[in-house]
Amino acid sequence: MLPVWQGEFGLSLSQVGVISSTYSGAMSIGQLPAGLAAERWGERRILVVGTFLAGTGFCLLGFAGGALGLALALVLAGIGNSPQHPLNSTLVARAYEDGPMRTALGIYNFSGDLGKMAVPGLAALALASLDWRYVTYSYGGFGIAAAVGLLFLLRFLSTGARPKYLAKRQNSAPDSLKLGDWGIHQRSGYAILSAVSMIDGACRAAFITFLPFLLIIKGAGIEAIGGALVLVFAGGAAGKLICGVIAERLGIVRTAVMSELATAGGILLLLPLPLEACFWLLPIVGVALNGTSSVLYASVAEFVVPERHGRGFGLFMTLTIGAWAIAPAVFGVLSDLLGVVQTLAMVGLFALTTVPLALGLTRPLQAASDSRST
Repeated sequence: MLPVWQGEFGLSLSQVGVISSTYSGAMSIGQLPAGLAAERWGERRILVVGTFLAGTGFCLLGFAGGALGLALALVLAGIGNSPQHPLNSTLVARAYEDGPMRTALGIYNFSGDLGKMAVPGLAALALASLDWRYVTYSYGGFGIAAAVGLLFLLRFLSTGARPKYLAKRQNSAPDSLKLGDWGIHQRSGYAILSAVSMIDGACRAAFITFLPFLLIIKGAGIEAIGGALVLVFAGGAAGKLICGVIAERLGIVRTAVMSELATAGGILLLLPLPLEACFWLLPIVGVALNGTSSVLYASVAEFVVPERHGRGFGLFMTLTIGAWAIAPAVFGVLSDLLGVVQTLAMVGLFALTTVPLALGLTRPLQAASDSRST
């Protein structure tokens, strides 16, 4: 939608970046409060209310008359979507606490990317015959319907209810909560993991935001841009599974380093290529682009006690999506000053800074593994 809004409302690249950041920023701000609220009221209520608000926000996009209206609607949608990552991850981690939790979280992330893959393509097809406002109405309406369906599904599965020790009005929480308010038993590992994820998220956000404008420079139209995003997200969905399998064989650190090197190399290689060649490379870039995030995300639970998974995932995603929110605005200013190609080159180089940080995860991960085995 960003190129469509730029053309209709006459936005600069800086304004495009800021509008993109409003959604991510609102989603970032809501991550941690959602995790805290779920500890008191349960994941089910928070997820249903959040999904309903997100659908409403996307519906309101269709009534926007300019940049301010777009930003306000995206803020509401972002706040509504903020519970999704921490609370869904908590439900998955809880269900597979004594089983293949990393695999289960990887499948959860993969399923999310299937939606990311489908939506740009469907939106591009719809925009060929419909006004963009009707597309946002439809997307928002689907979100509202999903909220209703989610309520009945979680009730049917008997999950996401208010925590038992609160529902019974007991005066004390489980003993594991007394390890600390946040329940983070490997703080150095959690901090490094968060730092790598922040840089990785910033690079992903900047790349996804300005890739359409790079393709426009190369001569692509709206339909081609939609197809390009589908290729990136399809590669990303595959990347979450591929990198998960590689991580089981080579380890988390080696996999993260390999995927970040591939991300940086892929972005830099796209810049001089002609448009047709870019379409062949984009799925590979997508694999690398999302591979790291899946490996890192599944590692959060290893550093946090089970009863604090909501907070642990919430804080992690607050930091990650906060970086995701800031990046388009920062790189948008750079794009206006230096140009899109030069800015994306900087994004590729920035991704390389995660490599030395990822190498620092070796000892904390080993300590966490030793702690679980004792």
